[in-house]
Amino acid sequence: MSFRLLPKDPKFFELFIADGDNLEAAAGALNEMVEKYDRLDERIAGIQALEKAGDEIDREVTRKLEDAFVTPFDREDIHELVSRLDDVVDGIQAIAETFVIYGVTAPTPEARRLAAILDEQGKELAQALRKLDGLKDLERHFDAVHELENEADGLSRAAVAKLFRDDLPPIEVIKWRDLYNYLEEAIDAAEDAAEAMERMYHKAN
Repeated sequence: MSFRLLPKDPKFFELFIADGDNLEAAAGALNEMVEKYDRLDERIAGIQALEKAGDEIDREVTRKLEDAFVTPFDREDIHELVSRLDDVVDGIQAIAETFVIYGVTAPTPEARRLAAILDEQGKELAQALRKLDGLKDLERHFDAVHELENEADGLSRAAVAKLFRDDLPPIEVIKWRDLYNYLEEAIDAAEDAAEAMERMYHKAN
């Protein structure tokens, strides 16, 4: 029989949870913005504040890694995880800002679904991060993130193809192709974060 005792420094796990909660809040804020599409400046300011909060959590993790004698997972794996989580929140901020920069008057149904997928991924990642301390019941969250990414992959390809079929003005094609790509990249980043956590989980078991 083999077992692994994790150093029970609660601060690392508190920071993982805080990072996940922040990402979930950002993804939820983007989804609500795309769904309701009102008070855009106020909503974007909220997302920007969450991005800054995420950066501070990442800096705190880095300080903790520098100071800790023993860490619950490999230092490189912890750094990889928080970097991937940061990528998702950065992507969310970029998407929100691009809607305004591009002067989008109303999101498409495809954009709404992609934002909803990202929101669902955020919830799954946050739940998984809450369970990282106990290393139990994480795989269903990883699977859900992967399944959502697969749905988004097909949806974004179909959405881009539809742009060219609908004979839209070239500037509209460019705007929406960019936005679909940014949404897909953030969804891919969420899958990357899940995979980083998955590697930590398998190493520890």
